[in-house]
Amino acid sequence: DLLIERGRGRRVAMVGHFPFVPALREAAAHLSVLELHPQPGDIPAEEAELALSRAEVIAITGSAFINHTLERLLSLCPADSFVVVLGPTTPLSTVLFDHGVDVVSGTRVADPELALRCLSQGATFRQIRGTRRLTLER
Repeated sequence: DLLIERGRGRRVAMVGHFPFVPALREAAAHLSVLELHPQPGDIPAEEAELALSRAEVIAITGSAFINHTLERLLSLCPADSFVVVLGPTTPLSTVLFDHGVDVVSGTRVADPELALRCLSQGATFRQIRGTRRLTLER
């Protein structure tokens, strides 16, 4: 909801293809979705420099920590852009605010036993119970 609200009528770039892309595409004036494995309508991750430099609102998957691209991606974000790092792999740390991030949105395990039971049964992220989504704003 935050990205749709902030992205309405603006140029938005998203690193990673999230389930809410269709709703964001409808709200934004322009949406560029950068993806390592592009789906129809996405653009290859190699085009990050151009897409991010033109964006007013930028969303970056927490997976950028895992594949060691976050530092580079943040360096490509315009100083006046609104930057969100999100997803279940996002560390809920305010340290990111010191690096140009405005919002950090991730997941906290509230009930470890329930979450572990879901995981042991092969649940996808959306099926895991016992977690809470948290958002930290600068």
